[in-house]
Amino acid sequence: MPVITCIEDLKQLHRKRTPKMFYDYAESGSYTEQTFRENTTDFAQIRLNQRVAVDMTGRSTASTMLGQQVAMPVALAPVGLTGMQRADGEIKAARAAAKFGVPFTLSTMSICSIEDVAENTDAPFWFQIYTLTDDDFNVNVLKRARAAGCSALVITVDLQLLGQRHKDLKNGLTAPPKFTLPVMMDLATKWRWGIEMLQTKRRFFGNIVGHVSGVEDPASLNSWTATKFDQALNWDRIRRLMDMWGGKVILKGILNVEDAEKAAAAGADAIVVSNHGGRQLDGALSSIRMLPSIVSAVGDKTEVWLDSGIRSGQDVLKALALGAKGTMIGRAYVHGLGAMGEEGVTKALEVIRKELDTTMALCGERRVTDLSRGNLMVPNGFFDTYS
Repeated sequence: MPVITCIEDLKQLHRKRTPKMFYDYAESGSYTEQTFRENTTDFAQIRLNQRVAVDMTGRSTASTMLGQQVAMPVALAPVGLTGMQRADGEIKAARAAAKFGVPFTLSTMSICSIEDVAENTDAPFWFQIYTLTDDDFNVNVLKRARAAGCSALVITVDLQLLGQRHKDLKNGLTAPPKFTLPVMMDLATKWRWGIEMLQTKRRFFGNIVGHVSGVEDPASLNSWTATKFDQALNWDRIRRLMDMWGGKVILKGILNVEDAEKAAAAGADAIVVSNHGGRQLDGALSSIRMLPSIVSAVGDKTEVWLDSGIRSGQDVLKALALGAKGTMIGRAYVHGLGAMGEEGVTKALEVIRKELDTTMALCGERRVTDLSRGNLMVPNGFFDTYS
């Protein structure tokens, strides 16, 4: 068992143990990857305000997200192709999240289907949907999510068309992978991954293949998705999707105050300040830079969470201190999954909670819900450098 002290340790194991195309899928951004990089480097510019001679006993990282009790205000974000990072990856991640006491979100573009996850886990999970033009699919998949007991719907609003990710194109990303010579040479060094994948029947996009007429293989899936993302999306369309669901809704992909105000007016139970992990509009500002202005605008109308760039418990603390009521992690838990399966997801969550707890104590706080701007030291002009 390797000694794991931080998410970076899991990331390095993930890189060694997972086929290159799937590791690169997780650890990449669009175009120059400027926004992908700045999501993390901007967190690093924010410093912490140490306090001493404060009673640190009886600390708690517990909080709520959408009224749900959580061990810490961190949810597992929707990540596509998770079942290619490790066999049955979505099931393993959902199990780890449930045992730890945090929410798990299943992506529409998952390998394991809604039914697969529901049948192999005990706790309700959230389901994520893209804004697609195919209402027959939308109605059917939401019906399946309700039948599976999903307790909230996450609508991704920042993917009306796909930002180009150079690594995916160069790697020839498909699920399952095509057996070209470079892929076969790579897989030869990832034999543990291959053995596990041979032992599962879940190797395709389980929420789509078999549920959409004419989509039976990767080629037909690519043709379907290329035409179904709704480039005419507007707020009326978003409200229609919310009405189709009829339950709690989280709108993910908000990076603008006016959009946040419209999301709150539409009745979102929570919004996620996110730039899709730097995978969509390269050159957009980091999520952490945009967070305070959005909290100020709508934080009294809806829960505001932050996604994109979180790699540690200290990052979680910084987001909460700047007004977020919760956070979402994607790459941090995927690195754990790719490194060590379900155990790795648990380890990622343990690392983040320990870092959050220790940092909170050294900042003079005992409850995560008491964090505030006073716990931070922020560079002058950090939030108003750009206009």
